[in-house]
Amino acid sequence: MSQEDQNTQQDNNTSPSSTTDEPVDDVDNLKVQLAEATARAELNLANWQRSQADFVNFRRRTEQERGESTKFSNALLILNILPALDDLERALYSIPREVAGLTWMEGIHLIYRKLQAVLENAGLSEIDTAGEKFDPNRHEAIMYGEGEEGTVIS
Repeated sequence: MSQEDQNTQQDNNTSPSSTTDEPVDDVDNLKVQLAEATARAELNLANWQRSQADFVNFRRRTEQERGESTKFSNALLILNILPALDDLERALYSIPREVAGLTWMEGIHLIYRKLQAVLENAGLSEIDTAGEKFDPNRHEAIMYGEGEEGTVIS
């Protein structure tokens, strides 16, 4: 065999082994790339799930705050209307009999009843406390009158 033939044979012998190594390297590279892509996908999924949970919590918290804000606004409105309603009630009780039957007085009574209905629809109800012991946590003393000491008259 000539030198050229031996070199060609050696090249042929090394060629198959080098092509065999290349696919193994490619498979290893692909496995590494797949592992990296899988890790990125899992991280993205975990981040998306966290974001989704944060959004659900944000929506629930916003709805809760909106409800609390509405309740607080209604409570402030009721607290501002109650003194006027109390004054109107006291005025209606002190009307002379000769004026009580007039139609415009009936209109004022109607306004009073409508205000009471609006407050009842907002969750406020009248507490009948006549004859009970006075409790400063539940009652507000407006004036003193004849009757048993420490008892609510009206």
